[in-house]
Amino acid sequence: MLNELATNFAEQALWVQSLIGLALLLLLALAVNWLLKHVILRFAAPFLDTRTRTADRAAARLATVFPLLIVSRGIEFVPHLPEEAIALIANLARASIVLSIAMAISKGLDYVEELYRRRPEANSRPIKGYVQVVKILVYCTAVILIISVLIDQSPLLLLSGLGAMAAVLMLVFKDTILSLVASVQLSSNDMLRVGDWIEMPGMNADGDVIDIALHTVKVQNFDKTITTIPTHMLIANSFRNWRGMSEAGGRRIMRALPLDQNSVRFLTDEEAKDLCRFRLLEDYLGKKEAELREWNARELEGERNPVNARRITNIGTFRAYISAYLKAHPRLATDSFTLLVRQLDPTPEGLPLQIYCFTNTTSWAEYEGIQADIFDHLIAILPEFHLRLFQQPSGLDLAHGLGQRVVEGLTGGKAVQP
Repeated sequence: MLNELATNFAEQALWVQSLIGLALLLLLALAVNWLLKHVILRFAAPFLDTRTRTADRAAARLATVFPLLIVSRGIEFVPHLPEEAIALIANLARASIVLSIAMAISKGLDYVEELYRRRPEANSRPIKGYVQVVKILVYCTAVILIISVLIDQSPLLLLSGLGAMAAVLMLVFKDTILSLVASVQLSSNDMLRVGDWIEMPGMNADGDVIDIALHTVKVQNFDKTITTIPTHMLIANSFRNWRGMSEAGGRRIMRALPLDQNSVRFLTDEEAKDLCRFRLLEDYLGKKEAELREWNARELEGERNPVNARRITNIGTFRAYISAYLKAHPRLATDSFTLLVRQLDPTPEGLPLQIYCFTNTTSWAEYEGIQADIFDHLIAILPEFHLRLFQQPSGLDLAHGLGQRVVEGLTGGKAVQP
Protein backbone atom coordinates (compact mmCIF):
# COMPACT_ATOMS: atom_id res chain seq x y z
CA MET A 1 0.00 0.00 0.00
CA LEU A 2 2.80 2.34 0.91
CA ASN A 3 4.63 1.41 -2.27
CA GLU A 4 1.56 2.28 -4.42
CA LEU A 5 1.16 5.61 -2.65
CA ALA A 6 4.83 6.37 -3.15
CA THR A 7 4.58 5.44 -6.83
CA ASN A 8 1.51 7.64 -7.36
CA PHE A 9 3.15 10.52 -5.54
CA ALA A 10 6.29 10.12 -7.65
CA GLU A 11 4.23 10.16 -10.89
CA GLN A 12 2.30 13.21 -9.76
CA ALA A 13 5.56 14.93 -8.86
CA LEU A 14 6.85 14.25 -12.38
CA TRP A 15 3.69 15.77 -13.93
CA VAL A 16 3.99 18.77 -11.63
CA GLN A 17 7.58 19.26 -12.75
CA SER A 18 6.46 19.01 -16.39
CA LEU A 19 3.65 21.53 -15.85
CA ILE A 20 6.00 23.89 -14.02
CA GLY A 21 8.51 23.58 -16.89
CA LEU A 22 5.81 24.26 -19.49
CA ALA A 23 4.56 27.24 -17.48
CA LEU A 24 8.06 28.67 -17.17
CA LEU A 25 8.67 28.15 -20.90
CA LEU A 26 5.37 29.84 -21.76
CA LEU A 27 6.09 32.74 -19.41
CA LEU A 28 9.53 33.19 -20.95
CA ALA A 29 8.06 33.21 -24.47
CA LEU A 30 5.36 35.71 -23.46
CA ALA A 31 7.93 37.92 -21.73
CA VAL A 32 10.15 37.96 -24.83
CA ASN A 33 7.10 38.68 -27.00
CA TRP A 34 6.05 41.57 -24.73
CA LEU A 35 9.60 42.94 -24.60
CA LEU A 36 9.96 42.89 -28.38
CA LYS A 37 6.54 44.35 -29.26
CA HIS A 38 5.98 46.80 -26.40
CA VAL A 39 9.50 47.97 -25.68
CA ILE A 40 11.89 47.47 -28.58
CA LEU A 41 9.34 48.13 -31.36
CA ARG A 42 7.95 51.19 -29.56
CA PHE A 43 11.47 52.48 -29.14
CA ALA A 44 12.14 51.88 -32.85
CA ALA A 45 8.76 53.30 -34.01
CA PRO A 46 10.03 56.89 -34.52
CA PHE A 47 12.72 55.55 -36.86
CA LEU A 48 10.16 53.68 -39.00
CA ASP A 49 7.84 55.22 -41.60
CA THR A 50 5.37 57.39 -39.68
CA ARG A 51 3.01 57.82 -42.65
CA THR A 52 1.82 54.21 -42.52
CA ARG A 53 1.54 51.39 -40.00
CA THR A 54 2.31 48.66 -42.51
CA ALA A 55 6.01 48.65 -41.62
CA ASP A 56 5.14 48.36 -37.91
CA ARG A 57 2.86 45.40 -38.62
CA ALA A 58 5.55 43.67 -40.69
CA ALA A 59 8.04 44.13 -37.85
CA ALA A 60 5.49 42.82 -35.33
CA ARG A 61 4.91 39.70 -37.44
CA LEU A 62 8.65 39.13 -37.62
CA ALA A 63 9.05 39.66 -33.88
CA THR A 64 6.64 36.77 -33.26
CA VAL A 65 9.31 34.41 -34.60
CA PHE A 66 11.54 34.78 -31.51
CA PRO A 67 9.00 33.61 -28.87
CA LEU A 68 8.09 30.67 -31.12
CA LEU A 69 11.77 29.87 -31.56
CA ILE A 70 12.16 29.81 -27.78
CA VAL A 71 9.26 27.36 -27.52
CA SER A 72 10.61 25.09 -30.28
CA ARG A 73 14.08 24.99 -28.72
CA GLY A 74 13.11 25.10 -25.06
CA ILE A 75 10.51 22.33 -25.16
CA GLU A 76 13.35 19.80 -25.13
CA PHE A 77 14.43 21.03 -21.68
CA VAL A 78 11.03 20.56 -20.06
CA PRO A 79 11.49 17.52 -17.79
CA HIS A 80 9.54 14.29 -17.99
CA LEU A 81 7.61 15.10 -21.17
CA PRO A 82 6.92 12.21 -23.56
CA GLU A 83 8.91 12.31 -26.79
CA GLU A 84 5.70 12.39 -28.84
CA ALA A 85 4.54 15.53 -27.02
CA ILE A 86 7.95 17.18 -27.43
CA ALA A 87 7.97 16.40 -31.16
CA LEU A 88 4.36 17.61 -31.61
CA ILE A 89 4.91 20.91 -29.77
CA ALA A 90 8.24 21.54 -31.52
CA ASN A 91 6.73 20.87 -34.95
CA LEU A 92 3.75 23.13 -34.25
CA ALA A 93 6.12 25.91 -33.11
CA ARG A 94 8.29 25.50 -36.23
CA ALA A 95 5.20 25.54 -38.46
CA SER A 96 4.05 28.73 -36.72
CA ILE A 97 7.50 30.23 -37.33
CA VAL A 98 7.17 29.52 -41.06
CA LEU A 99 3.67 31.07 -41.10
CA SER A 100 4.87 34.16 -39.18
CA ILE A 101 7.76 34.69 -41.59
CA ALA A 102 5.38 34.34 -44.58
CA MET A 103 2.97 36.87 -43.05
CA ALA A 104 5.88 39.25 -42.30
CA ILE A 105 7.04 39.00 -45.93
CA SER A 106 3.46 39.66 -47.08
CA LYS A 107 3.25 42.80 -44.94
CA GLY A 108 6.69 43.83 -46.20
CA LEU A 109 5.45 43.53 -49.79
CA ASP A 110 2.43 45.68 -48.87
CA TYR A 111 4.84 48.31 -47.53
CA VAL A 112 6.90 48.17 -50.74
CA GLU A 113 3.70 48.74 -52.74
CA GLU A 114 2.73 51.70 -50.53
CA LEU A 115 6.16 53.25 -51.06
CA TYR A 116 5.79 52.76 -54.82
CA ARG A 117 2.31 54.35 -54.85
CA ARG A 118 3.87 57.56 -53.57
CA ARG A 119 5.91 57.86 -56.75
CA PRO A 120 4.50 59.97 -59.61
CA GLU A 121 4.57 57.10 -62.12
CA ALA A 122 2.58 54.77 -59.84
CA ASN A 123 -0.76 55.44 -61.55
CA SER A 124 0.60 54.64 -64.99
CA ARG A 125 2.62 51.60 -63.87
CA PRO A 126 0.80 49.88 -60.97
CA ILE A 127 2.61 46.94 -59.36
CA LYS A 128 -0.22 45.59 -57.22
CA GLY A 129 -0.75 42.61 -59.54
CA TYR A 130 2.92 41.65 -59.37
CA VAL A 131 2.93 42.00 -55.58
CA GLN A 132 -0.04 39.68 -55.36
CA VAL A 133 1.73 37.10 -57.52
CA VAL A 134 4.76 37.19 -55.20
CA LYS A 135 2.42 36.80 -52.22
CA ILE A 136 0.86 33.73 -53.80
CA LEU A 137 4.33 32.21 -54.31
CA VAL A 138 5.32 33.06 -50.72
CA TYR A 139 2.21 31.44 -49.24
CA CYS A 140 2.47 28.40 -51.52
CA THR A 141 6.06 27.91 -50.36
CA ALA A 142 4.94 28.40 -46.75
CA VAL A 143 2.22 25.76 -47.11
CA ILE A 144 4.73 23.25 -48.48
CA LEU A 145 7.18 23.97 -45.65
CA ILE A 146 4.47 23.81 -42.97
CA ILE A 147 3.22 20.44 -44.22
CA SER A 148 6.78 19.09 -44.37
CA VAL A 149 7.45 20.29 -40.81
CA LEU A 150 4.23 18.81 -39.44
CA ILE A 151 4.82 15.40 -41.04
CA ASP A 152 8.56 15.64 -40.30
CA GLN A 153 9.55 14.99 -43.91
CA SER A 154 11.78 16.79 -46.40
CA PRO A 155 9.99 19.42 -48.52
CA LEU A 156 11.65 17.89 -51.59
CA LEU A 157 9.41 14.85 -51.09
CA LEU A 158 6.33 17.07 -51.47
CA LEU A 159 7.79 18.96 -54.44
CA SER A 160 8.46 15.69 -56.26
CA GLY A 161 4.73 14.97 -56.20
CA LEU A 162 3.77 18.34 -57.66
CA GLY A 163 4.61 17.22 -61.17
CA ALA A 164 1.70 14.81 -61.14
CA MET A 165 -0.56 17.61 -59.89
CA ALA A 166 0.46 20.09 -62.62
CA ALA A 167 -2.79 19.61 -64.57
CA VAL A 168 -4.86 20.10 -61.42
CA LEU A 169 -2.87 23.20 -60.46
CA MET A 170 -3.31 24.64 -63.96
CA LEU A 171 -7.06 24.15 -63.62
CA VAL A 172 -7.21 25.63 -60.12
CA PHE A 173 -5.02 28.64 -60.97
CA LYS A 174 -6.41 29.19 -64.47
CA ASP A 175 -7.90 32.59 -63.61
CA THR A 176 -4.73 33.61 -61.79
CA ILE A 177 -2.56 32.75 -64.80
CA LEU A 178 -4.90 34.58 -67.19
CA SER A 179 -5.02 37.59 -64.88
CA LEU A 180 -1.25 37.65 -64.52
CA VAL A 181 -0.77 37.70 -68.29
CA ALA A 182 -3.47 40.37 -68.62
CA SER A 183 -1.86 42.50 -65.90
CA VAL A 184 1.48 42.36 -67.68
CA GLN A 185 -0.13 43.40 -70.98
CA LEU A 186 -2.15 46.21 -69.40
CA SER A 187 0.92 47.56 -67.62
CA SER A 188 3.49 47.15 -70.41
CA ASN A 189 1.19 48.70 -73.04
CA ASP A 190 0.01 51.45 -70.68
CA MET A 191 -3.60 50.56 -71.45
CA LEU A 192 -5.03 51.33 -68.03
CA ARG A 193 -4.14 53.46 -65.02
CA VAL A 194 -5.75 54.22 -61.68
CA GLY A 195 -7.87 57.33 -62.20
CA ASP A 196 -8.70 56.64 -65.86
CA TRP A 197 -12.29 57.07 -66.99
CA ILE A 198 -13.28 53.95 -68.93
CA GLU A 199 -16.44 52.69 -70.61
CA MET A 200 -17.16 48.98 -70.93
CA PRO A 201 -20.86 48.53 -71.76
CA GLY A 202 -20.59 44.73 -71.74
CA MET A 203 -19.70 44.85 -68.03
CA ASN A 204 -21.99 47.83 -67.19
CA ALA A 205 -18.93 49.88 -66.32
CA ASP A 206 -18.76 53.63 -66.93
CA GLY A 207 -16.61 55.54 -64.48
CA ASP A 208 -13.18 55.96 -62.90
CA VAL A 209 -10.73 53.13 -62.22
CA ILE A 210 -10.06 53.08 -58.47
CA ASP A 211 -8.05 49.86 -58.11
CA ILE A 212 -6.04 47.54 -60.36
CA ALA A 213 -5.36 44.18 -58.71
CA LEU A 214 -4.19 40.81 -60.01
CA HIS A 215 -7.61 39.29 -60.50
CA THR A 216 -9.92 42.30 -60.71
CA VAL A 217 -10.15 45.94 -61.74
CA LYS A 218 -12.58 48.09 -59.74
CA VAL A 219 -14.47 50.86 -61.53
CA GLN A 220 -16.50 53.43 -59.60
CA ASN A 221 -19.39 54.38 -61.86
CA PHE A 222 -20.79 57.90 -61.91
CA ASP A 223 -23.77 56.77 -59.82
CA LYS A 224 -21.21 55.74 -57.14
CA THR A 225 -21.77 52.02 -57.67
CA ILE A 226 -18.73 49.75 -58.00
CA THR A 227 -18.24 47.44 -60.97
CA THR A 228 -15.65 44.68 -60.57
CA ILE A 229 -14.17 43.51 -63.86
CA PRO A 230 -11.94 40.41 -64.16
CA THR A 231 -8.54 41.62 -65.35
CA HIS A 232 -8.36 39.22 -68.27
CA MET A 233 -11.73 40.53 -69.58
CA LEU A 234 -10.06 43.88 -70.32
CA ILE A 235 -7.75 42.07 -72.76
CA ALA A 236 -10.37 39.72 -74.20
CA ASN A 237 -12.93 42.51 -74.80
CA SER A 238 -12.73 46.11 -75.95
CA PHE A 239 -13.20 49.10 -73.70
CA ARG A 240 -12.97 52.87 -74.17
CA ASN A 241 -10.41 54.84 -72.19
CA TRP A 242 -11.02 58.59 -71.98
CA ARG A 243 -7.50 59.38 -70.76
CA GLY A 244 -6.54 60.86 -74.13
CA MET A 245 -9.36 63.38 -73.84
CA SER A 246 -8.23 64.37 -70.34
CA GLU A 247 -4.60 64.74 -71.38
CA ALA A 248 -5.51 66.75 -74.50
CA GLY A 249 -7.35 69.31 -72.39
CA GLY A 250 -10.42 69.51 -74.63
CA ARG A 251 -13.68 67.58 -74.90
CA ARG A 252 -15.59 67.09 -78.12
CA ILE A 253 -19.03 68.47 -78.91
CA MET A 254 -20.68 66.60 -81.77
CA ARG A 255 -24.38 67.29 -82.02
CA ALA A 256 -26.73 68.11 -84.88
CA LEU A 257 -29.67 70.45 -85.28
CA PRO A 258 -32.41 68.75 -87.40
CA LEU A 259 -33.69 71.44 -89.77
CA ASP A 260 -36.97 71.36 -91.59
CA GLN A 261 -35.98 71.13 -95.25
CA ASN A 262 -39.18 72.95 -96.28
CA SER A 263 -37.79 76.09 -94.64
CA VAL A 264 -34.58 76.12 -96.74
CA ARG A 265 -34.69 78.82 -99.43
CA PHE A 266 -32.90 81.76 -101.04
CA LEU A 267 -32.73 85.07 -99.23
CA THR A 268 -34.16 88.18 -100.80
CA ASP A 269 -32.00 91.29 -101.06
CA GLU A 270 -33.91 92.87 -98.21
CA GLU A 271 -33.45 89.81 -95.97
CA ALA A 272 -29.72 89.67 -96.77
CA LYS A 273 -29.35 93.36 -95.90
CA ASP A 274 -31.31 92.79 -92.70
CA LEU A 275 -28.86 90.07 -91.64
CA CYS A 276 -25.97 92.54 -91.94
CA ARG A 277 -26.91 93.79 -88.49
CA PHE A 278 -25.20 90.67 -87.10
CA ARG A 279 -21.58 91.65 -86.53
CA LEU A 280 -20.48 88.04 -86.99
CA LEU A 281 -21.93 88.06 -90.53
CA GLU A 282 -20.59 91.39 -91.81
CA ASP A 283 -17.42 89.94 -93.36
CA TYR A 284 -19.16 86.85 -94.70
CA LEU A 285 -22.03 88.70 -96.35
CA GLY A 286 -19.73 91.37 -97.79
CA LYS A 287 -17.40 88.79 -99.37
CA LYS A 288 -20.26 86.57 -100.49
CA GLU A 289 -22.17 89.37 -102.18
CA ALA A 290 -19.03 90.54 -103.96
CA GLU A 291 -18.28 86.98 -105.11
CA LEU A 292 -21.83 86.38 -106.37
CA ARG A 293 -22.02 89.75 -108.08
CA GLU A 294 -18.76 89.11 -109.92
CA TRP A 295 -19.80 85.58 -110.93
CA ASN A 296 -23.25 86.62 -112.13
CA ALA A 297 -21.80 89.53 -114.11
CA ARG A 298 -19.29 87.23 -115.80
CA GLU A 299 -21.36 84.10 -116.38
CA LEU A 300 -24.83 85.58 -116.90
CA GLU A 301 -24.08 88.51 -119.17
CA GLY A 302 -27.32 89.38 -120.91
CA GLU A 303 -29.28 86.81 -118.92
CA ARG A 304 -32.62 88.14 -117.71
CA ASN A 305 -34.04 85.12 -115.86
CA PRO A 306 -32.97 85.40 -112.19
CA VAL A 307 -33.36 81.62 -111.71
CA ASN A 308 -29.97 81.09 -113.33
CA ALA A 309 -28.18 83.47 -110.99
CA ARG A 310 -26.32 82.43 -107.85
CA ARG A 311 -27.97 83.69 -104.69
CA ILE A 312 -27.45 83.55 -100.96
CA THR A 313 -29.33 80.81 -99.06
CA ASN A 314 -30.60 81.08 -95.53
CA ILE A 315 -29.01 77.76 -94.52
CA GLY A 316 -25.61 78.76 -95.94
CA THR A 317 -25.76 82.03 -94.06
CA PHE A 318 -26.74 80.20 -90.90
CA ARG A 319 -23.76 77.84 -91.30
CA ALA A 320 -21.47 80.87 -91.66
CA TYR A 321 -23.00 82.43 -88.55
CA ILE A 322 -22.51 79.24 -86.50
CA SER A 323 -18.88 78.96 -87.63
CA ALA A 324 -18.15 82.59 -86.70
CA TYR A 325 -20.02 82.21 -83.41
CA LEU A 326 -18.02 79.13 -82.43
CA LYS A 327 -14.69 80.71 -83.37
CA ALA A 328 -15.49 83.71 -81.19
CA HIS A 329 -16.70 81.62 -78.25
CA PRO A 330 -14.33 82.06 -75.27
CA ARG A 331 -14.82 78.50 -73.92
CA LEU A 332 -14.02 76.64 -77.14
CA ALA A 333 -10.55 75.45 -78.15
CA THR A 334 -10.19 76.60 -81.76
CA ASP A 335 -6.41 76.69 -82.26
CA SER A 336 -5.34 73.07 -81.95
CA PHE A 337 -8.68 71.28 -82.36
CA THR A 338 -11.00 70.68 -85.30
CA LEU A 339 -13.98 72.99 -85.74
CA LEU A 340 -16.60 72.08 -88.33
CA VAL A 341 -20.16 73.01 -89.22
CA ARG A 342 -21.44 70.54 -91.79
CA GLN A 343 -24.57 69.05 -93.31
CA LEU A 344 -25.21 65.35 -92.89
CA ASP A 345 -27.30 63.19 -95.20
CA PRO A 346 -30.98 64.22 -95.21
CA THR A 347 -33.27 61.83 -93.34
CA PRO A 348 -37.02 61.55 -92.81
CA GLU A 349 -36.38 63.47 -89.59
CA GLY A 350 -35.00 66.52 -91.40
CA LEU A 351 -31.65 67.87 -92.56
CA PRO A 352 -29.03 67.45 -89.78
CA LEU A 353 -26.71 70.43 -89.40
CA GLN A 354 -23.87 69.09 -87.27
CA ILE A 355 -21.63 71.13 -84.97
CA TYR A 356 -18.22 69.55 -84.37
CA CYS A 357 -15.90 71.38 -81.97
CA PHE A 358 -14.01 71.04 -78.67
CA THR A 359 -14.35 72.82 -75.36
CA ASN A 360 -11.24 74.12 -73.60
CA THR A 361 -12.08 72.14 -70.46
CA THR A 362 -12.60 68.46 -69.67
CA SER A 363 -14.74 69.03 -66.57
CA TRP A 364 -18.04 67.23 -67.09
CA ALA A 365 -20.21 69.90 -65.47
CA GLU A 366 -18.52 72.78 -67.33
CA TYR A 367 -18.64 70.84 -70.60
CA GLU A 368 -22.38 70.23 -70.35
CA GLY A 369 -22.97 73.87 -69.47
CA ILE A 370 -20.97 75.13 -72.46
CA GLN A 371 -22.71 72.73 -74.83
CA ALA A 372 -26.16 73.68 -73.55
CA ASP A 373 -25.41 77.42 -73.83
CA ILE A 374 -24.29 77.02 -77.46
CA PHE A 375 -27.41 75.14 -78.53
CA ASP A 376 -29.70 77.35 -76.48
CA HIS A 377 -28.41 80.30 -78.50
CA LEU A 378 -28.56 78.56 -81.88
CA ILE A 379 -32.10 77.27 -81.39
CA ALA A 380 -33.30 80.68 -80.20
CA ILE A 381 -31.70 82.60 -83.09
CA LEU A 382 -32.77 80.14 -85.79
CA PRO A 383 -35.98 82.06 -86.76
CA GLU A 384 -33.84 85.11 -87.63
CA PHE A 385 -32.62 83.09 -90.63
CA HIS A 386 -36.16 82.01 -91.57
CA LEU A 387 -35.38 78.39 -90.69
CA ARG A 388 -37.35 75.90 -88.60
CA LEU A 389 -36.35 72.91 -86.53
CA PHE A 390 -37.88 69.58 -87.45
CA GLN A 391 -39.75 67.65 -84.79
CA GLN A 392 -42.50 65.05 -84.69
CA PRO A 393 -46.04 66.53 -84.69
CA SER A 394 -47.45 67.23 -81.26
CA GLY A 395 -51.06 67.55 -80.17
CA LEU A 396 -50.88 71.30 -80.72
CA ASP A 397 -49.69 70.79 -84.30
CA LEU A 398 -52.57 68.41 -84.97
CA ALA A 399 -55.03 70.92 -83.54
CA HIS A 400 -53.86 73.57 -86.01
CA GLY A 401 -53.82 71.10 -88.89
CA LEU A 402 -57.20 69.49 -88.42
CA GLY A 403 -59.04 72.65 -87.59
CA GLN A 404 -61.06 73.79 -84.62
CA ARG A 405 -64.32 71.95 -85.48
CA VAL A 406 -62.71 68.55 -85.84
CA VAL A 407 -60.88 69.06 -82.57
CA GLU A 408 -64.12 70.06 -80.84
CA GLY A 409 -65.77 66.88 -82.13
CA LEU A 410 -62.96 64.75 -80.83
CA THR A 411 -62.98 66.43 -77.42
CA GLY A 412 -66.74 66.33 -76.85
CA GLY A 413 -67.48 69.86 -77.94
CA LYS A 414 -64.81 71.45 -75.79
CA ALA A 415 -62.73 74.07 -77.46
CA VAL A 416 -58.99 73.58 -77.47
CA GLN A 417 -56.89 76.65 -77.15
CA PRO A 418 -53.87 76.56 -79.45
